Amino acid sequence: MTNLYNYSAVNKRKTWLLMTGFFIFIIVAAYFISLATDMPEILLIAVILSVVMSWTSYWYSDKMVLAVAGAKEIKKIDSPELYRLVENLCISAGLPVPKIYIINDPAPNAFATGRNPKHAAIAFTSGILGKLEKVELEGVVAHELSHIGNRDILIATIATTLLGVIVLLSDLFWRWSLFGGHSRDNDRKDGRITLAISLLALLFALLAPLFAQLLQLAISRKREFAADADAALLTRYPEGLARALEKISNDTAMPTRTINKATAHMYIISPLKAKEQKASWFNKLWQTHPPVGERIARLRGL
Repeated sequence: MTNLYNYSAVNKRKTWLLMTGFFIFIIVAAYFISLATDMPEILLIAVILSVVMSWTSYWYSDKMVLAVAGAKEIKKIDSPELYRLVENLCISAGLPVPKIYIINDPAPNAFATGRNPKHAAIAFTSGILGKLEKVELEGVVAHELSHIGNRDILIATIATTLLGVIVLLSDLFWRWSLFGGHSRDNDRKDGRITLAISLLALLFALLAPLFAQLLQLAISRKREFAADADAALLTRYPEGLARALEKISNDTAMPTRTINKATAHMYIISPLKAKEQKASWFNKLWQTHPPVGERIARLRGL
C-alpha cells in the first residue's frame, strides 16, 4: 500500500535512475560524435567537462541565484517568529539551521539553495510571509528543508550542467560539419560504415539537446514530488502544505523582474505559473514543476 515513506523512496530511486541515464546519454552521444569526427579525445573531454562544470557550479551557483533574486539575508532579531519556525523544523529533521533570506516581492514563493546542509539558505518572498498561515508556512519550510536534506540542489546543479555539456557537444559537431569537417581516417574506412556513423552522430547532435532537457525537467519534477512527501512526513500535517500550494498557485500578485526562467525551477511553485496553467499537454512536458493540482491531490491522498 502506498504511504509517505515508500512514496518518497520511489521518487528518489527514479531520480537516480534518470541521473544515471543522463550520464550514459552523454557518453553515448560523445562516443558517436567522436567516431564521426575521428576525434577520440572528444569522449574524454565530455567526461572531464561534465565533472569540472559540475564542481564549479556546485560551489558558486547558490551565491549567483541569491544575487539574481535580489535576496537579502536577515538575522534572528529581524524576524524571530520565522526563525523559531525554521529552527524547530530543523531540530525535527536533524539539519543545521540554514541562512534565511527575504526577497522583496508581493508574489508568494520560496526556494532553497546551497551546496550542502551546512552551507544552505532558504529565501522567502515578502508575499509568502504575509499571506500564509503558520501551518501553511510550516509546510513550505519543511518542503525546502527536504530539498536541502535530500541534496536536491546538488542533483539539480549536476542535471543543469550535464544539459550544458550535451549542448556544447552538439554545437561542436555542427561547427565541425559546417566547416567541412571529415574523418581523418575516411579513406581507410568502409563507405557504408562511415555513412552510418555520420548519420548516427547527426541524429544525436540534432536530438540530444531535446532529450537532455526533457531528462533534466523529469528529474526536477520527481524531486518536487519527493520533497512534498518528505515535508508531510516532517510536519505530520500534509494538509498544511496542500493549502499553501493552493494559496500560492491561486495568488494573483505578479512576481517582480528578479524572478525569471533561469531561476524559476528553484521555487516551490514556478513563478511562471500563469502561463504554465494554460499550457497544452505538449508544453507541459517542458515545465520544471509537476501540475499543482496533482501535487495537492497526492498530498491529500496520502
